[in-house]
Amino acid sequence: MKILVTGSAGFIGFHVAARLLDEGHEIIGLDNFNDYYSVELKRRRNALLRKRSGFSGVKCDLCDFRKLEELFQKNRFEIVCHLAAQVGVRYSLTNPFVYQKSNNEGFLNILEAGRRAGLKKLVYASSSSVYGGNRQLPFSENDRVDNPISLYAATKKFNELAAHAYSHLYGIQTIGLRLFTVYGPWGRPDMAVWLFTEAISQGKTIKVFNHGDMRRDFTFVDDIVSGIQSALFTEGLPKNDFYNLGNHRSEKLMDLIGIIANCLGQEPKIDFLSIQPGDVKDTYADIEKARKALNFNPVTNLAEGIPKFVKWYQEYHKAKTSSR
Repeated sequence: MKILVTGSAGFIGFHVAARLLDEGHEIIGLDNFNDYYSVELKRRRNALLRKRSGFSGVKCDLCDFRKLEELFQKNRFEIVCHLAAQVGVRYSLTNPFVYQKSNNEGFLNILEAGRRAGLKKLVYASSSSVYGGNRQLPFSENDRVDNPISLYAATKKFNELAAHAYSHLYGIQTIGLRLFTVYGPWGRPDMAVWLFTEAISQGKTIKVFNHGDMRRDFTFVDDIVSGIQSALFTEGLPKNDFYNLGNHRSEKLMDLIGIIANCLGQEPKIDFLSIQPGDVKDTYADIEKARKALNFNPVTNLAEGIPKFVKWYQEYHKAKTSSR
């Protein structure tokens, strides 16, 4: 099939595009290569995809509706995998309008361009952040999600509402995936796994919020990709729905730090701080719905996944140093 993957130079989009290419699909990857984090990292991911048969890349901003519509009209995609977004909870505290443009206007542009081109199915990345300040664990798709505690979370909730409206009005199948703290090779430099690995390896102090009393449902990227792939191709799903994709393990943040430090063979230096505005203390995914509908079965625990990331991180920076 010919499939559009937005955010293909991003962390998860890169892995999804690569998996779909492995399966023989023709992939058009869209990215705007913004500078929220290292553009070089995005270009290196994109360069690997460009070497693959069946991949073509398009540089385009989601807010450029004219160019987006031309892309949809030309290709008439049956399926779109929409992973592009402005990410990061803390960044939304100081740059709110970036989120309004990319996550609200950009998502609406995808829906409208798809509608005009006869799109049949849209699979998109929502987020565990939509659960906001919910205290009941694990987070279930049946929980109320009308109390976001960050603007980022609010934009993801908007995505789910807009998708529902377009499914109801125009018959587009829309499947939202609430992703829980994804990590792995080619990950994002703004996320804890990268930040901790970088600081500890350089002997620098790491910032640990809420004095370390936090838990996250850390999910290895290969498991997330399997869930996304299943959402793309599973038949018989509802016209509009959403699913948790997590590891169904809520891990202590201090355990994560310990595993990273052990992989690096270094003792971490820690600055314990209060919880930041917008942060959620604990996340934990109920994945029973995804197990039944998508045959989603994550297999990588933190003790297996973190060494894979650290190994990639070391090799990546070694290669960057030697190429200069």
